[in-house]
Amino acid sequence: MDFTIPQPLEEYYAELERFIEAAIEPLVAKDDNIRFFDHRRENARTDWDREGLPNHEWEDLLRQARKAADEAGHWRFSAPKKFGGKDGSNLWMAVIRDRFAQRGLGLHNDLQNEHSIVGNFPFVAMFETFGTEEQKQEFILGGFEGTRRVAFGLTEPDHGSDATHMETRAVRETRDGVEGWRIDGEKMWITGMHVATHCALFARTDGEDGNARGITCFLVPNPTDGLKIEEWMWTFNMPTDHPRLSFTNVWVPDSAVLGQKGKGLSLAQSFVHQNRIRQAASSLGAAQYCIEESVKYARQRKPFGEELARNQAIQFPLVELATQCEMLRLLIYKTAWEMDNMPHEQIERTISDKVSMCNYWANRLVCEAADRAMQVHGGIGYSRHKPFEHIYRHHRRYRITEGAEEIQMRKVAAYLFGYLGPKRDATA
Repeated sequence: MDFTIPQPLEEYYAELERFIEAAIEPLVAKDDNIRFFDHRRENARTDWDREGLPNHEWEDLLRQARKAADEAGHWRFSAPKKFGGKDGSNLWMAVIRDRFAQRGLGLHNDLQNEHSIVGNFPFVAMFETFGTEEQKQEFILGGFEGTRRVAFGLTEPDHGSDATHMETRAVRETRDGVEGWRIDGEKMWITGMHVATHCALFARTDGEDGNARGITCFLVPNPTDGLKIEEWMWTFNMPTDHPRLSFTNVWVPDSAVLGQKGKGLSLAQSFVHQNRIRQAASSLGAAQYCIEESVKYARQRKPFGEELARNQAIQFPLVELATQCEMLRLLIYKTAWEMDNMPHEQIERTISDKVSMCNYWANRLVCEAADRAMQVHGGIGYSRHKPFEHIYRHHRRYRITEGAEEIQMRKVAAYLFGYLGPKRDATA
């Protein structure tokens, strides 16, 4: 077995570091943009007079960084070559995201906004796999050009992680001689609706509550008659772009259906593995950053005339966290490599449990590491003059989103006990 990071990957990461130094860091130094990353970051990023939405200046800075990265050939790295990308693999993306997060807060990779100079594009895979040719042209190319941005409308206020009891309904209805669908219902935590041109809205079209079959995905334009943002939900980590929505007598034509009618949940599962493994790598990198900063501080700080690091009460918790990082890094890289070496549709049937292990454990680990970093740093660690509170607030949400950790542990259990996965036939 060879655990060496491929040399071409090392060379590409060195190129990314040079790009960050030459193009991204000067952007941060310009016009007091450092305010978005220092102790003023939450206030600078948030438009408190506009219901807590992201500040226009903050989002403009993110666009500038993405544009520069795209012009340099980095932003679309993970996308297929035919769309201007480089067919970036899951392993390469995991290593890049891990190392980016180890650099700490920065414009190169600010996941509070799912922003990175090396972008993650789950909708590309979804449209590539399930979309019509017209939808591929409109939403994949339009997404890269900035004319299309799709929000993901799955979660509902009363059902959370259980999408099979979805109350949003779509029924057949012809208007002005055009066949289509009338949609009524509510959605919750639909990130990015303030800038989305469409919502990939999931609604039950047939079947009984509790059935996975019978749910269909619709591309609903935003704005459209009957679509209303009821409120912007203020969260532990501000600014907010997570609204509660209502759909009342919303109508879309048949051409708005994405994928096969009644198989929307399969479509929703199509990209969670890429998202989860890459997000796990980011949480791992952030945890490593918290540990390294704590070690550095503990060597410098000298209460009672001796390095803080001499105390085993400081050493042992950081040792345990560092050990977990090393073990988790091997699992994440191995799982990403396995994903790259099998057809996309086999991932769900064979190693979905490993992806879930990586994700839920990494999200726990970063929260523990950020909390420990605050403790090691004492009062200054609790302040916003250090990044640990921001890291904690940001990554804490991933124990709920991207599939709550309980949902992912249930997936692991289903594989472990043979209800799903490779053991299913052997134990049935």
